[in-house]
Amino acid sequence: MKARILGMILAGGEGSRLAPLTRDRAKPAVPFGGKYRIIDFVLSNFINSEIYSIYVLVQFKCQSLIEHLQERWRFGGVLGEHFISSVPAQMWKGQTWYQGNADAVYQNLHLIENFQPDFVAVFGADHIYRMDIRQMMTFHLEQQADVTIAAFPVPVEEGSAFGILQVEKDGRITGFEEKPAHPTPLPHDPRYCLASMGNYFFSKSLLVQLLEKGAHEEAKGDDFGRDIIPPLIERHRVYAYDFRNNQILGEPDGQPPYWRDVGTLDAYYAASLDLRASIPSLNLYNPAWPIRSGASTLPPAKFTTDEGQQGMAVQSIVSEGCIISGATVTDSVLAPDVFVQCHAHVEQSVIMNGCRILRHARVRRAILDKNVVVPAGETIGWDLERDRHRFTLSEDGIVVIPKGYAF
Repeated sequence: MKARILGMILAGGEGSRLAPLTRDRAKPAVPFGGKYRIIDFVLSNFINSEIYSIYVLVQFKCQSLIEHLQERWRFGGVLGEHFISSVPAQMWKGQTWYQGNADAVYQNLHLIENFQPDFVAVFGADHIYRMDIRQMMTFHLEQQADVTIAAFPVPVEEGSAFGILQVEKDGRITGFEEKPAHPTPLPHDPRYCLASMGNYFFSKSLLVQLLEKGAHEEAKGDDFGRDIIPPLIERHRVYAYDFRNNQILGEPDGQPPYWRDVGTLDAYYAASLDLRASIPSLNLYNPAWPIRSGASTLPPAKFTTDEGQQGMAVQSIVSEGCIISGATVTDSVLAPDVFVQCHAHVEQSVIMNGCRILRHARVRRAILDKNVVVPAGETIGWDLERDRHRFTLSEDGIVVIPKGYAF
């Protein structure tokens, strides 16, 4: 008999380190890769893994996210157990919003009890990656685990941003440090440490026990990594699933897995520009593992000549509805409905929906949120001191212009 799996996607993050991109939207709703939102990646992983029963727990500035789910991720009503349903904080367990990822699941424990799954997959919504969750479930069953945590090696110098795991050879977890100042390196490679990806696979019965109020002392905690998981390690079978072993259908054997935490402006920018390569480390063109985001009614992209200048894009992603009219775009990602006028130049930039870059404007190493109109002759990214007084400047010097900015 096929196991019943319920997906619980945690999409309530505020994403303050991505401001101003999160000024008007939750982090999982931030556009990415031209036509997608960040949440589309985890949702596509669930659907491609044949897990069709999914609750999305939302909280901060969630209107844009809810509308995206309603417009782009609506299933038909014939099969009652095939659904993607947004769940705002409803204060079922007290007069508070979600206090952490464990508290978010706890406040919606009735959804789990009503569905009666065998397993619950609790995943975050703010990473860019592809993952066959069925392979994680197979590992969970083979190890007879109570809890399985997806894990991925990261450089030691970056480890303080993650929960860090210590494991035995078979993957059993012996220690868990939440964002340690000095992460414990891997014994066979001191350059790396093993980071939790924030994706958990629980046996349903244990998860309910942990989250029911008063059932266990650790259930009083609000966060899985900080409060729930560490006390379990000595008493339960808690395993790390090595994400490097995950093989995606349609990809060649030995293809390195791709996972990026886009929690900062610089990380978001770097992940966006990863897509430009001739052979990108994240392949969006694999029909066996599509990243879904719904259909578009916009016309195809168009490149036209203006004043003798041929519109062109080099090493770039140009989405539907874009018009490059006598302008040059290099090493950039353009979302739908972007218009770049004659003699304008865009390089190493991320341009979101509805932006207009007018004649002779120059944009370099920048992120433009939706509906920004760059005036004729304007320069962005060439004089960082001037840009710093007008816009947000990331640590690496990326200029970020908020949605609808008026020059």
